[in-house]
Amino acid sequence: MSKAIIQLEHISKVYGSGNTEVRALSDVSLTVEAGEYCAIMGASGSGKSTAMNVIGCLDRPTDGCYYLDGVDVAGLEDTELAHIRNRKIGFVFQQFHLLPQLTAMENVMLPMVYAGIPNRDRQDRAAEALTRVGLANRLNNKPTQLSGGQQQRVAIARAIVNQPVLLLADEPTGALDSHTTQEVMNIFGELNASGITVVMVTHESEVAKMSKRVVWFRDGNVIHSHLAPEDLGQVAIAP
Repeated sequence: MSKAIIQLEHISKVYGSGNTEVRALSDVSLTVEAGEYCAIMGASGSGKSTAMNVIGCLDRPTDGCYYLDGVDVAGLEDTELAHIRNRKIGFVFQQFHLLPQLTAMENVMLPMVYAGIPNRDRQDRAAEALTRVGLANRLNNKPTQLSGGQQQRVAIARAIVNQPVLLLADEPTGALDSHTTQEVMNIFGELNASGITVVMVTHESEVAKMSKRVVWFRDGNVIHSHLAPEDLGQVAIAP
């Protein structure tokens, strides 16, 4: 039996109160098991970004329970959440968020500093992660010396260097051209094939079709929790 990495139980997220109340998520239940590759989709305002923030422990739900790798994280203190994020989740964003004054190697080493990994191990693990994404010959380049696709590869290496249970990607190809998008998506596919659980928010159907399961949000609710990527076209045009 597979292990649940993400388990949302009746999650709601409400911003404001009274006349200004906005219900971003409404009684959402969702499970993602170890080794899955899911794309989260939906129109602007559908709740997909809020769901991503809750899954990534960047925001707390108003109601409900969230178990990440078996740990109930909804009520944890901020310091505990920060530790969980560092050790269990790897983040990849549309903007690469690399520090321009640091080399690729140094950028990838940063999460290990926060995780307390001994200095003697950081360089080896950073080099291994960069080699895994095809940048073995770019270890000492700074971001300004790298293309957009290469910068995103550095960001992916940084995301996986602490060996997280979950790789969380928010519009990871939004700033890339079609050729580079394919290269980056190939890396996600390879990482998933190696056993890493991948959850990705995207508005691009062609990108979502490279996943293995699509979760579709609408008006703060999960409309489809196990949509086959090849069936996306039918849902996209539905009212």
